[in-house]
Amino acid sequence: MSMALDDKQQGHDDEQLPELAEPRSTAEVAEALQASGMVDELLAQIDTGQIQITGEGGLIPGLIKLALERGLKAELTDHLGYAKGDPAGRELPNARNGSSPKTVASEAGPVELNIPRDRDGTFTPRLVPKGSRRLGGLDDIIISLYAGGMTLRDIQHHLASTIGTDLSHETISKICDEVLDAVDEWQNRPLEPLYPVIYLDALVVKVKDGAHVRNKHAHIAIGVDMAGVKHVLGIWIQAEEGAKFWAGVCANLANRGVKDVLIVCCDGLTGFPEAIEATWPLATVQTCVVHLIRNSMRFVNYKDRKDVARAIKPIYTAPDAETARREWEAFRDSELGAKYPSAAMAFDRAWDRFIPFLAFPPELRKVKRPGFDGDSRYLIPTSCSRSAWTA
Repeated sequence: MSMALDDKQQGHDDEQLPELAEPRSTAEVAEALQASGMVDELLAQIDTGQIQITGEGGLIPGLIKLALERGLKAELTDHLGYAKGDPAGRELPNARNGSSPKTVASEAGPVELNIPRDRDGTFTPRLVPKGSRRLGGLDDIIISLYAGGMTLRDIQHHLASTIGTDLSHETISKICDEVLDAVDEWQNRPLEPLYPVIYLDALVVKVKDGAHVRNKHAHIAIGVDMAGVKHVLGIWIQAEEGAKFWAGVCANLANRGVKDVLIVCCDGLTGFPEAIEATWPLATVQTCVVHLIRNSMRFVNYKDRKDVARAIKPIYTAPDAETARREWEAFRDSELGAKYPSAAMAFDRAWDRFIPFLAFPPELRKVKRPGFDGDSRYLIPTSCSRSAWTA
C-alpha cells in the first residue's frame, strides 16, 4: 500500500491546515479532514477494498509506522545534537548509522519499523524501547480479554483473527503474569497509620475458576483518609464469608500499617464486631444501617414493604439514641409492628451496634462513596457492579 499523497492532495493551501492544528474533538478532526478534501481518494480506495483499515498492510499500522519513525528520528537528533544534513555534525564524533528493521505488535496489527542507529551504539530510543516487541495498547487489550474470562489460547486466536497479530501462548501468559505481580504488589502496599472510617463488606461475585464459573465472596475494605478521600485498601476472594476470615483481613490491614480506626462500618455477621475489636480495641463498630433495614424487611409481605419502610425510617433518622428508642417502641406497638415483629426485633438485637452513629450530626452521618450508584447512605456502601472475575 502506498502511503504517499498524490499531487492533488499535496497541492492544498496551507490556509486549510490550521483547522486541524488544535482540534477539540474527534468529530471536529473528521469534519475538518472531510472539508479539506485531503482524504477523498484515500476513502475511495478503502471503499473499493484496495486499502485495509487494520491488520498487516493496513492504513492504521502505516500511520503508526510513520508517526513512530518520525518520533524516533527526532529522538536520535536530540541524542546526537544536530539535525540530519547539518554540516555541524562533521565536527562531532558520533553520527547516524542507518537503521535496523523491527516488527512490533500493536492494537491495529503488526507494524514494521526502521529503528535509526548511531555509530557509537549509545542511542537508546524511548518511544520504542530496546527489546520491546509490543506497543502499550496491545497489553491492555490482552489484559481486558483475560479479565473477561477468555483463556490464553482464545486470546491468541482472537488477536490473530481480528487484527492479524500473532503472539505466542508464552508471550500472552507472560503479559498476564506481569499483571498478577502488580496486583500482588498493590494488595500488600503500606497503608496510612490512621483512617477515620473503614468500610468492610463482602459482595457475591461470579469467578471463573478453570472451566467453571462459581459464586464467591469478594471481601472489600475501603478506608477514608484524613483528607476525606476513599481508598480501596484491599480485595480478598473467598468461597464463603465468615468472621474468622474477616479477622484475618483486619490483621492484614494492621500488619500493613493501620494502627487505629475511629469507626468501622460492617454488617451484622455473627462474630464480626469481636473480630474488629480484637485488632483495634478502641474502634467504634457501627452496624451497617442498610443491611439492618434489609434484615428487618426480610419477612415483610411485598405489599406492606413501603408502609413498613416509612414506619421504621424515623428510627434511623432520629436526632439521638433516646428519640430513636421511642420511635422504635412506637413502631413495635403499632399495627405493622404487631404484624411483623421480626422487623422490630432486627433493630433491637443490633441496638448497641446501631446507635453509635446517632451521636454524630446529620451532616456527618451521610457518607457518600464514589464509584457506586451515587446515592448517599448512612455510613454504608451500596452494592458494586458485578461481573465474572477470573481466578
